[in-house]
Amino acid sequence: MAVKKTQLYSSLWAGCDELRGGMDASQYKDYVLTLLFLKYVSDKYAGKPNPLIIVPQGAAFSDLVKLKGDKEIGDKINKVIDNLAAENDLKGVIDIADFNDEDKLGKGKARKWLTASPGWSVFSRALI
Repeated sequence: MAVKKTQLYSSLWAGCDELRGGMDASQYKDYVLTLLFLKYVSDKYAGKPNPLIIVPQGAAFSDLVKLKGDKEIGDKINKVIDNLAAENDLKGVIDIADFNDEDKLGKGKARKWLTASPGWSVFSRALI
């Protein structure tokens, strides 16, 4: 079923707003852009021959979705992103956001977004 552009924008906005919680926008962008980048490269390059970006085993967006509800989700998300960064010489570029940082993500809305909310479904749709 095709999704209208306005529905996609609305869903993305709602999911991103829930993740942001009380976080400052200058920090928040690191989290959202990292997730969007990982989603994009997973959809575009995972399993393809001669990809521009290599998505190693265990470092695709689908691997993040499998972590939903995991009590150590923040640390495991960091490991998935670190794996992708190391494989593509992107250390210090896409691994800036710490998904295990309770000072930024807290234990409230943003943490719930990572572990249980429908926020994942927003990013789970194909973006390309």
